[in-house]
Amino acid sequence: MNKTILNKLSPITKEEDRILKGATNVEKNLYTNLGKFIIDSNKILTSGSLIQIRTHTRFIDFPKHTHNYVEMVYMCSGSTHHTVNGNKIDLGTGELLIMNQNAVQEISAAGVNDIAINFIILPEFFDQTLRFLGHEHNALNDFLTSCLGTSQSKVDYLHFKVSNILPIQNLVENLIYSLLYEKESNDMANEITMGLLFLQLLSHTEVMDTDKGSYEQKIVFDVLKYIDLHYKDGSLTDIANSLHLELTYLSRVIHKYTGFNYKEILQQKRLSKALELLTTSTLSIADISYSVGYENVSYFYRLFKKYYGQTPRDYRKSN
Repeated sequence: MNKTILNKLSPITKEEDRILKGATNVEKNLYTNLGKFIIDSNKILTSGSLIQIRTHTRFIDFPKHTHNYVEMVYMCSGSTHHTVNGNKIDLGTGELLIMNQNAVQEISAAGVNDIAINFIILPEFFDQTLRFLGHEHNALNDFLTSCLGTSQSKVDYLHFKVSNILPIQNLVENLIYSLLYEKESNDMANEITMGLLFLQLLSHTEVMDTDKGSYEQKIVFDVLKYIDLHYKDGSLTDIANSLHLELTYLSRVIHKYTGFNYKEILQQKRLSKALELLTTSTLSIADISYSVGYENVSYFYRLFKKYYGQTPRDYRKSN
């Protein structure tokens, strides 16, 4: 991380100074007026803001709590050790942990060089991010729509081990810089940056861990990861074999948790990728059809028009 930013985040806060002087408990009234330890956005988020950052409080065990907002934790340096929904998570430098309002979290005491940034994010901030992700069925879309309350939550947290993925590191650093230094409203730029960040995360679901509390939920996430990587030529039989599951059982689990069958999810992914290539590449429509897994170009045309209301050629012209 940029040293100027890290130096800005490192100084001892008033709360940490109190702890270093002997306080043995987290001062809960700084975080909530509610009966249970539900950290309240109204206490820590400036009025009118949709997103804000604060450094994680070091030197003390942070007790079990939830939030009434979405929290994204980024590890700037060192590491922190979390228990989320009973699962142990070691968050290393450059890694991201994103939790919805249902996640129950506790954190072991961090040291002086363990610098973590907590993004406090109201759900409506993700409206722009959802537009970036489109309508295809995937792990991040599912997570965000559950945060917005428009679908039932399937998982409560996502842990991305992305320390070696430079575009993601750059986007997170840009967000931190904007929220630290740019005092005037910069909501649109931040929303766009978050959208680009989630697009990058969607490309790296192979390094994503999630709530292992539900065996079937984990199966569905494995299927979605597989589709992200093998949408051109993957098959449900291959997934079933790799997971050592019966085909009929796997099909039933996919539909139970997504509302779609495998073929429908695969089709959404292929068409979403075709949409991207139509706007970002000079490939011919036939080449795009082949590259996303459709050898019959006429069928691809019909499917695309049925799904988007216009032909691939017309879509490319209008965009």
